Amino acid sequence: MLFTPKDIKDLDYKQDLGDPGEYPFTRGVYPTMYTGRLWTMRQYAGYATPEESNRRYRFLLRQGQTGLSVAFDLPTQMGYDSDHPMAEAEVGKTGVAIDTLEDMEMLFHKIPLDKVSTSMTINATAGILLAMYIAIAEKQRISPSLLTGTVQNDVLKEYIARGTYIYPPAASLKITVDIMEYCSTHLPKWNTVSVSGYHIREAGATAAQELAFTFANGIAYVQAAIQRGKLEVDSFAPRISFFFNAHNNFFEEIAKFRVARRIWARIMREKFKARNSKSWMLRFHTQTAGSTLTAQEPYNNAIRVALQALAAVLGGTQSLHTNSSDEALALPSEESVKLALRTQQIIAFESNVPEVIDPLGGSYCVESLTNELEKKVNEYLNSIEEMGGALAAIERGYFQKEIHKSAYEYQKTVERGERTIVSVNKFLTEEPIKKYSLLKVSPQVVRRQIEKTKRIRQKRNNKRIKVLLHTLKKAAIDNENVMEPILSCVKAYATIGEISDALREVYGEYKEKSIF
Repeated sequence: MLFTPKDIKDLDYKQDLGDPGEYPFTRGVYPTMYTGRLWTMRQYAGYATPEESNRRYRFLLRQGQTGLSVAFDLPTQMGYDSDHPMAEAEVGKTGVAIDTLEDMEMLFHKIPLDKVSTSMTINATAGILLAMYIAIAEKQRISPSLLTGTVQNDVLKEYIARGTYIYPPAASLKITVDIMEYCSTHLPKWNTVSVSGYHIREAGATAAQELAFTFANGIAYVQAAIQRGKLEVDSFAPRISFFFNAHNNFFEEIAKFRVARRIWARIMREKFKARNSKSWMLRFHTQTAGSTLTAQEPYNNAIRVALQALAAVLGGTQSLHTNSSDEALALPSEESVKLALRTQQIIAFESNVPEVIDPLGGSYCVESLTNELEKKVNEYLNSIEEMGGALAAIERGYFQKEIHKSAYEYQKTVERGERTIVSVNKFLTEEPIKKYSLLKVSPQVVRRQIEKTKRIRQKRNNKRIKVLLHTLKKAAIDNENVMEPILSCVKAYATIGEISDALREVYGEYKEKSIF
C-alpha cells in the first residue's frame, strides 16, 4: 500500500486540520499539547476489598502515576450488595467491591481528593458512586466544587456492547442527565459523562463503528440534556469527555483519534450550535486494547501495549491506561502493573515523541486514513439519525447486529490465517502458564467484605434509611432529579443494593430482547 499526494489532493488545511488548539482540532485540542503538559497516566485498577485496592492505588501513585482510575466489581456495577445471591462468586473479581460509604472511605484512605484526579468506570450505578465520592470529599473538608475527574456514566453503550445495565434505556438516560444537571451546579470541574467507544471496540466493532456508535450515544446525551429545558448546551458540553480504544492497526488508530476531534467539533458547532469553543473540543482517555492480549506467551502483550500506547500519544490523548501483560490470565500483578506504567513513562520521558505536536500531520498515509474514516463515520451517523437516534437503534438491535457481524468477520480472518496473531495462529510454542506469578483473590477477602456489610446494616439508623429510601422513590416517581436523595441515602450508609432496589421498584429492570 502506497499513499501519495493524490490521496489528499482535496485537503484544506484551515478547514480540515487547523493548528493545534484551533477548530476543528484535528491536530490537537491544546496549542502546546504535551510540550505544555503531558497526558495523565491513569492506570485502571481495583480488586478484592477497598483495603486491597487502596494499597494498589498508593503503590501506583508512589511509582509516578498521575491520576486514579477505579475498577468496580460486577455486583457493584449491577447494583447488588456483596451478600446478595446474585453476587456470589463475583465479589472483588473484576474490580473492587463497594457496598456502602464506609467502603469508599477505605478505598481513598490517605488519598487527598483535592490533589488527585479520579476516573470511575461505572454506569448504571454511577450516581450512587459519585455521591459516595462527594461524601468522602466532604469528610476530608474538600468542597465538591474542587473535585476533578470523571464518572463514565455512559449507560447507552451498556445495551450495545457490555451488559451492565439495570433499568430500561429511557430511565437510564434520565438518570444520566440527572447527574449532568447536578454536576453543572455542584461539581463544575467534574467530567459528567465519558462517552465510551472502548467497550464497543472490545466487543468486535471496527474503528469506524467505534467512533460512529460512540458519537451517536454522545448526541443522544446532548439532546436529552437540552430537552430537559434547564440546561444550555454550553453549560454542560465542555464537561463531556470520551473514552477510546487503542487497537493494533497503528496508523489507522492515530487517524481515528485525529478524526474523532474533527467530527465532534463539527457536531457541536453545526448541529447543536454551541458557541463556546470548549464545547467543540473532544477530550479523551485511551486504554490499550484488552481484546488483543493473548494468554499464549503473555510477555508479548507488553510489546503490543507499547505500540498501542504510542499510537494513542501520537493521536493526542489526554489520559492513558496501559494494560498489563498478564491480564489475559488474571487480574494484573503488582509487577506487571508497574511495567505497564513504565511503558508510558518511557514514551513520555525517553522517546522525545511528546516534544513534537501531531508529528504525523500532513502524512499522505495518516491524512488519507483520517478522511476515509470521517466518510465512513458520517455514513453510519446519517443511518442512525434516520432510524430516530441511538435509543431507537438500540431497541432495533442495530448496533449489536453490526458489531456481531464485524466481530465474526474479524475472527474468520484469524482462523483462516489471513490475519496473524503471534503465538496464537503463527509462531506457536508450548509454554506452561504456571511459570507466571498470577494475582488471586482470596475467598477470605470475600467473606470479610460480606461480614463488614452486614455489620454496617446493624449499627446504622435503619429507621432513617427507610425514610430516605422512600424519599428517593418519590423523587423518581415524580420525575425529579434523584442525585440529592441518593446523596442523603449514601451519607446515612444505605447500601448500593438498597438504593438500586428503590429505583428498580420505580423504573423496573431491563431484559434484553433477542436481536436475531
